[in-house]
Amino acid sequence: MKVVVYGGRGKAGSEIVKELLRRGHQVVAVTRSPGGTPEGAEAATDDAGDAGRIAEIVQGADAVVNAILPPPGNTDQAIAINDRLIEAIRRAGGGKSGPRLLVVGGAASLFISTPDGKRVTLLESGHLPAEWIAVATTHGRLLEKLRATEDIQWTYFSPAAFFQPGPRTGKFRLGKDDLITGADGKSAISYADYAIAAVDELEHPNFRQTRFTIGY
Repeated sequence: MKVVVYGGRGKAGSEIVKELLRRGHQVVAVTRSPGGTPEGAEAATDDAGDAGRIAEIVQGADAVVNAILPPPGNTDQAIAINDRLIEAIRRAGGGKSGPRLLVVGGAASLFISTPDGKRVTLLESGHLPAEWIAVATTHGRLLEKLRATEDIQWTYFSPAAFFQPGPRTGKFRLGKDDLITGADGKSAISYADYAIAAVDELEHPNFRQTRFTIGY
């Protein structure tokens, strides 16, 4: 399988690149500037600013991973970047022969139950730190745009609430639209374990045209 990873030097993207390489896949790690590509991956430089350039890079790939983090001061760039990735996949064959898109998403659109029995998103709950609200809102809009996209194959993969460095254990749980928490009430996943589940999904798709999530 050939997979193009945009944001291949980031915290999640680099772990996905390493997991793909560990399993013997062909990987193109795309970064905004040269350098820092994991050994064994093909390097490409692109800022995802032009759909035509993206289409050249993803042509012939089986999947594209969007692991790009938007700048804190302009989180809505994430929507524009994902729109260009979708357009590039259309140019590379679309839903019939183009690559599949897997988006490294956010957790704030996942649902939780309140003490009074209501079901609200993590964003609606009011528990998010103020500095996370902008990117959480952006990712909620990005997911809604994906849900209206029918002409390419896509998957949106939400991490747990705490997405952080940690060991590669291979022990985790998957879900759909509800935040996964442990017995201690904490919702967490390491980048390495997230990468295992992301590559599992690329190899054996179970969540086409939908969102899924992960947690311990």
